[in-house]
Amino acid sequence: MTGHVSRTAKKISKLTDRISKADSRVLRRKLGTHRFGGVELLEAQVLETGEGPQARLFFKSGTKTDNIQITGAAGELARQSIGGAPVIDCDWHTPAEGITIEVAGSNKQIVPQPVETHLFAGLNCIVAQRNGETIDDTVEWLRYHISRHDLQAVVILDRVKPEEDSEYFAALKDQASEIEGLQRLVYLTADIPLGKPNLCPEAHPYNAPGAPGKDRMDVPPPDPWRSPLGEWLIFEIIRNRFLRDARAVANIELCDLIAPISGKSLFYAAVSSTAGYVQLVGRQAYPWRLRKGGDARFGDHICVQFDHARLRRRWCVAPAKVPHGAIWRLLRVTGLNTDVKEAVKFYRCMALRHRTDAVSKIIPKASLVEEETLLRLSEGYFGQKPVRMPVEKLKAKKSEEPNVTVVTTMKNEGPFILEWLAYHRVIGVDNFLIYTNDCDDGTDSMLKLLQKKGLVEHRDNPFREEGLRPQHAALQAAEDEPVVRNAGWVACIDVDEFINIKCGDGRLGDLFAKVPDANMISMTWRLFGNSHEQTFDDKLVLESFTLCAPEIARKPHQAWGFKTLFRNLGIFKKLGVHRPKGLKPQLWQHIHWVNGSGDLMPTSIYRNGWRSTIDTYGYDLVQLNHYAVRSAESFLVKRDRGRVNHVDRDQGLGYWFRMNNNAMEDRSIQRMVPKLRAELNSLLADPEIAAAHEFSVLRHKQKIKELQEKPDFKEFFLELTSRRMDRLSRLHRHFGANVFLSGPRVIPDEIVEHEPDDEFWFTVSKSEIAH
Repeated sequence: MTGHVSRTAKKISKLTDRISKADSRVLRRKLGTHRFGGVELLEAQVLETGEGPQARLFFKSGTKTDNIQITGAAGELARQSIGGAPVIDCDWHTPAEGITIEVAGSNKQIVPQPVETHLFAGLNCIVAQRNGETIDDTVEWLRYHISRHDLQAVVILDRVKPEEDSEYFAALKDQASEIEGLQRLVYLTADIPLGKPNLCPEAHPYNAPGAPGKDRMDVPPPDPWRSPLGEWLIFEIIRNRFLRDARAVANIELCDLIAPISGKSLFYAAVSSTAGYVQLVGRQAYPWRLRKGGDARFGDHICVQFDHARLRRRWCVAPAKVPHGAIWRLLRVTGLNTDVKEAVKFYRCMALRHRTDAVSKIIPKASLVEEETLLRLSEGYFGQKPVRMPVEKLKAKKSEEPNVTVVTTMKNEGPFILEWLAYHRVIGVDNFLIYTNDCDDGTDSMLKLLQKKGLVEHRDNPFREEGLRPQHAALQAAEDEPVVRNAGWVACIDVDEFINIKCGDGRLGDLFAKVPDANMISMTWRLFGNSHEQTFDDKLVLESFTLCAPEIARKPHQAWGFKTLFRNLGIFKKLGVHRPKGLKPQLWQHIHWVNGSGDLMPTSIYRNGWRSTIDTYGYDLVQLNHYAVRSAESFLVKRDRGRVNHVDRDQGLGYWFRMNNNAMEDRSIQRMVPKLRAELNSLLADPEIAAAHEFSVLRHKQKIKELQEKPDFKEFFLELTSRRMDRLSRLHRHFGANVFLSGPRVIPDEIVEHEPDDEFWFTVSKSEIAH
């Protein structure tokens, strides 16, 4: 035992000598982390008190301390909790003997770390986490905060693996010691990982809301050495060991830049505030583009996301002004006496945090806009010439007249073309650009005839040549058509969708007059079912099918899809099925997007939203009547021909279940029927058009008969028209999302047979979803 005590005394003596003689501005330290007996000791520290030396032992959150015994030279124990993390204080009368900790049959002799608060006494400090930033990044970061915020000292907490830190520290010691204004730098590492994956409130950016998705980049599994801090108590450890007597302390990362503050520094703001505390609020910053062959630098970061409101939170505190019991955490300091009103911006430079050769692998570039503060820093302080976003301008308006063009795709829709065409001519659509493929019911020949008569523009769908899905190929081709380029307004809707305008006389002009500033109008679907109709008759769709989903229809997922009527101003690069796509972010502020009630839509949908929510749906001015199934017989033909966009997905029983909604009646579009009939009769007065329509109706009936003679389609038809499916078409509001994903067969018969009350709700687990 004597020899062991002697070795311990020597260790403490060396530590004491090292601290007392420390005159280097750049020092290396390690956390006193230990693992033994199933316990993780984050650090043991020497505490100097008026009653003699004490030691404080910081254990990992969740550690049970009941079976932990402190022996050796330790005196009476005081067990406590700091913000839920276990801490044990003990008297330490003879420091030369160390402290022995016993737990679960294992014991460990610990030499507590001496506190070094004198190193940072009275200084403006930052405790910064390093996540792989280079030495050049670090030096540039230090110089910036010294210049702009009077930074004097820093603790760099590095989550690098122990064997990987020597080269970085050697370069750090060599370069940082020459930085004017830097009085102290402590480089802090640990012998065990400092965190665990996914425990930090700030998750990996690829998992964040609105992020591009993991398919954009090969993201490896989280490495615990580099993952976000899982043990928040690390900041209390650093405070007690180094920063308790600092003038002010900020908590950020080595890829963060604290924005300039007019006339003062961040640390001055903290010291002069009533609470002794300033909240830091951060935005993620990105380059627009990195120069070829060049590494990312702070000065390249000139953009932020216009559609991402989430802010990073950090803090700056004046230790002498906050209460003794205040606790330093990753995102905030708890236990303050007053509310914190002052906030300072910072920017997290993401191309330094996640290095890649293309910014688009980190973030969709359509969400980026230049930020004036970052531009001034880049061109002013950093003296760089960043790659700027290209300038984009709005297209000039063709005229004050609406000039509305509808683009659509069709396959074997012959019997329904004339009603759809007549109706939309009545409400004010000027031009129709229609693409067809693989028709055998006269659809393409009818449209060629209508083109010859100046009623539509017809094109063959180039999807095979382009290698795209039919609808996507058509929209891509349509972008070069004069009827689209010269349009004032454009909408991409299908032949089973009718724009139902509920204001004025039911015409597009009435809708535009209600929302004169709008340049995008979302028309939320109202799913119309088969109204219990089984057979096909050559009657108006608008008169035959009047049963539909309620206005509030969150499920199935498709119920609140929308299509968008938009001004052709060049804000977007291309047409899309539900809305224009390829936002030019330089023009995002010109968007004035409203829903079907004329209420503004949120910026979060500007890039890729396609469906309404409880906050964005609206039917007061316009809705899109969606007759996705029509009669059961016509649905057989629809299933046989396949889907125009999702060609690999079967329109089977699950589709019928989702889209056939007969919960309530809506006849709001009926007021347009007289004008529709007049226009339709005018079209049918042309013998060629009438003959083409009759041919399509005949072919549709023949196809129904042919399909009903096939055993699989005959069985399918019987299920479609069963009493069970008929009843289910009125019960959608009672089912969860997983029911619609699974299909109607997961619903027990007793639910179908007994009308559930309004509060009834049924769903299934994800494991029950049929694939």
